[in-house]
Amino acid sequence: MQNGTLPVDSPLILELNQVRAGYGEIHVLWGIDMGVRAGEITALIGSNGAGKTTLMRALSGLIPIQSGKYLSDGEDLSTATAARILAHGIVHVPEGRRLFGAMSIEDNLLMGAYSRSVTRAEIARDLDRVYTTFPKLRERRNQAAATLSGGEQQMCAIGRGLMSAPRLLMIDELSLGLSPLLVEQLVAALRTLNAEGMSILLVEQDVTTALDLCHSAYIMDMGRIVRTGQGAELLADPIIRDAYLGVLED
Repeated sequence: MQNGTLPVDSPLILELNQVRAGYGEIHVLWGIDMGVRAGEITALIGSNGAGKTTLMRALSGLIPIQSGKYLSDGEDLSTATAARILAHGIVHVPEGRRLFGAMSIEDNLLMGAYSRSVTRAEIARDLDRVYTTFPKLRERRNQAAATLSGGEQQMCAIGRGLMSAPRLLMIDELSLGLSPLLVEQLVAALRTLNAEGMSILLVEQDVTTALDLCHSAYIMDMGRIVRTGQGAELLADPIIRDAYLGVLED
């Protein structure tokens, strides 16, 4: 079941104005206009090479924004470092999970809280929340991350992001390489987190999953936003279905 639409006056937690970014002389993003509302799941979809991961890297400060404005709650993050963006509460769960394979699940999770100045009791509370969200991680908390299945590694990567106490959780390729059953479990977890107030920006190649899950979505092509709308609206659009699902239904 697709999420309901939030009120239009829900405040923007993230706003992009004509953002351009890339790698050195290679331009990838060409004038991105985009907004993510507080309490909303926003999906970013598009074919391979559309620029989705580059956008996520720019939003987390891993590559510089070359021009345009990147605002969060009115604060200009256009030239901010990755550390400052993280301190602002914008957390990136990267494609490929990027766990520390030799470390235990629990130590990987605790790495997510390394930059926070909070008490041990608060860290323990947040760790318990992660374990409640992903019970399999509690069962395997002393196990090396490299020995986990792909789905469990994704749970650990998301859990590590949650340990940073995000205001906006950005997830790059939620379902990549995972079985449908594991994807269902991860989607259910994201629904629960969102119902608790978590804002989420999701990059996802599984268009049906993304549009069914999100409140609103942006479609990227060749480094540009080419379409935006509510998830259900885009999922029902025959042009979108033909372009991104490969076949029109009768």
